[in-house]
Amino acid sequence: MLWKILLGFAGLGIVVFVHELGHFLAARLVGIDVEAFSLGWGKPILKKKIRGVEYRIGLFPLGGYCKMKGENEFQEAWEKKQDTITPSPGSFFKAGPFRRIVVSFAGPFFNLVFAVLVFSVIWGLGFETNTLENRIILASDLGDGEGYPADSAGLRTGDRIIAVNGAETPYYHDVRERISTNPGKNLSLLVERGGEQLALSIKPELDKQTGAGKIGVYFWTSPVLEYVTGAAAAAGLQSGDRILRANGADIPHTMALAKILEEKPPSLELEYDRNGTGGKATLVPLYTDAGAETGLSYRSLKYRAPPLSPPAALARGIGETGKTLAVSVESLALLFKGIDLTQAVSGPLRITYMTGDIAAAGFAEGIGTGLSSLANFLALISIALCVMNLLPLPVLDGGAIVLCLIEVIKRKPLHPRTVSAFQTVGVVLIFGLLIFAVFGDILFLVRR
Repeated sequence: MLWKILLGFAGLGIVVFVHELGHFLAARLVGIDVEAFSLGWGKPILKKKIRGVEYRIGLFPLGGYCKMKGENEFQEAWEKKQDTITPSPGSFFKAGPFRRIVVSFAGPFFNLVFAVLVFSVIWGLGFETNTLENRIILASDLGDGEGYPADSAGLRTGDRIIAVNGAETPYYHDVRERISTNPGKNLSLLVERGGEQLALSIKPELDKQTGAGKIGVYFWTSPVLEYVTGAAAAAGLQSGDRILRANGADIPHTMALAKILEEKPPSLELEYDRNGTGGKATLVPLYTDAGAETGLSYRSLKYRAPPLSPPAALARGIGETGKTLAVSVESLALLFKGIDLTQAVSGPLRITYMTGDIAAAGFAEGIGTGLSSLANFLALISIALCVMNLLPLPVLDGGAIVLCLIEVIKRKPLHPRTVSAFQTVGVVLIFGLLIFAVFGDILFLVRR
């Protein structure tokens, strides 16, 4: 757990550093003095002044800031009952509105650049990841409800979804991406069934817990063992064994065994095939709040993306960033469609946990896989940080840009009272959102 937390802190620190670096470089470029540049919040545990800028590392390694000269001059003017701000040389408000827009936009822009570079490096080096088949299992066939879009569309357990809206989907992650990002939209499917191809249409429904589209299917994993530990090893099972039956029921896929384990049987009487020879084993699961611990790990497919040339990798990086940016913007609208915000909105605790968890899982498969998984997730967080900071809300970069644009339209500086009121509302909104997000994070971690 400590290893995951440290990885999470390191990962978030990188994304925040990139964001604040954008503000820092832009401020220096347009002639605004920077007083302090900090990675992390709270009392500085390390600091050093170089060429007028105090560089700091805060006590709390989440977040960071770039403190520019005169950022609070509007507050001082308001407290002194002045009608205008009297900015000092080199201060934030001494700069014209267009220069301030450049500084405010630079942080989110650097997050986009970071994502492009990370995706480009990943595709340039090539990578390998674990995935599943594009073969499906209907949730309704397992007794998990009925009336799902998959049922209405005419899908059947064992079908392979080989294309969605004309785009080939050779693996599970391809299908999931196209389904999850299109809730409420009509999609065309090309399905392989019994050696024939069928054209179907489907409309994913909105999962109100996650905000993603869902159609009511699980993806097929054959019950071939990859690793065995704990109870499975004690039962004499070995890597490569294929489970055929459990407690007398056929096990064509791992979901069939999962449904049996939901009943919490005291033991599993397993029949398996090992290199063409049948065998039997008795496995005693350990049941916890997190589910059944069996020591069974199943063989997945390996997806290998070959290295691309630098121009092709850059083009892919730009494309991946653009696609993720579009999905992030579309996802904002889902917040107003009745989804469970405690599940869909992640705060700093959950993001730290998820960053560390994904990195740790990747490193368990190898250094290359770990670095690739971590880098990919950080790119996604970086894009999300860009989108959130550009929202036209007080305190955020988007709010600062709105104030500058109003100043341009009015052709005169805003009244300190207006700026102060705008920022005060922003502080209340952001603080309230932070409390809500942290509450959701705590619920998430407790469930884990």
